[in-house]
Amino acid sequence: MPRPTARVLALLELLQSSSRTRTVGELADRLGVDERTVRRYVAHLGDLDVPVRSVRGPHGGIRLEPGYRMPPLMLTGEEALAVLLGLVAGRRAGVVAASAGVVDSAVAKVRRVLPVALQDRLDGLLATADAALPPARGGAAPTDVLLALADAVRERRAVDLTHTAADGRRTRRTVHPHGLVARSGHWYLSAGDPAGGDVRTFRVDRVDAAEVLASRFDPPPGVDAAEEVAAALARVPWRHGVSLRVRSPAEEAAALFPAGLVTVEPVPEHPGWVRVTFRAERLDWVPGLLAGLGVPVVVEGPEALRDLVRATAARLTAAAGG
Repeated sequence: MPRPTARVLALLELLQSSSRTRTVGELADRLGVDERTVRRYVAHLGDLDVPVRSVRGPHGGIRLEPGYRMPPLMLTGEEALAVLLGLVAGRRAGVVAASAGVVDSAVAKVRRVLPVALQDRLDGLLATADAALPPARGGAAPTDVLLALADAVRERRAVDLTHTAADGRRTRRTVHPHGLVARSGHWYLSAGDPAGGDVRTFRVDRVDAAEVLASRFDPPPGVDAAEEVAAALARVPWRHGVSLRVRSPAEEAAALFPAGLVTVEPVPEHPGWVRVTFRAERLDWVPGLLAGLGVPVVVEGPEALRDLVRATAARLTAAAGG
């Protein structure tokens, strides 16, 4: 005979399978219990915050609140792997708009529906992936703000935006959102400024409030939010200008670096080499990137980067035994 917990879940499945009201007698027959037991199971569902509703009258019975549904999670091994890696990678990269606790909770719920053997295999892979992915810098974008902006982009509605810049200046303005772009561990909003007629870029984790307005707008023809964000970031006066000489064809050299980060141009005085330039606020991550390029590279500047590369080389040499 099924355990009580299994019968409670079976009751939930019966209620989910139809939007109509089911009588207590009908449910009792389907579950193989008496009507008093059905009412006890209904109370158990209520204790679990499942919105079960008792309907009185000649056509009364038990039903779920309209709109409520908790469908069974049916995932293949590959699907489960894709979901779990997406959650972990998104959190580490800073593009999942949720705290670590929320992501961990979602991962745990997916894991619980998997066979034990598959859980163990995925745990090993997730541990490796989590350690291998570089953590994002800066704060996570607030979920409510990110979703509100996504709605505004889709519905082409203006947004009343309050934003705190990196220097602490707080501004409030109405903008026409063109699109959201995930880049280098942050979410960015590209938006038209109807007051000035130009395009502005906002880091979403610095948006304090976003109210979607009733007024609609027509975006400019051919607008590309990703290109607008890339252009805006290229104009940022980062602290360091990095120049490298790389022995590689231009297209292959560009592919060695994060998308949109670098500018590549030929070096006529050094045939077979290209010059790769980019700007960065910090340099501590660059030596590790250079070590993994797999092609000859010369650091042309700045001198601070040369010092960091020498220090990294010394540590690697010591790790190799001198």
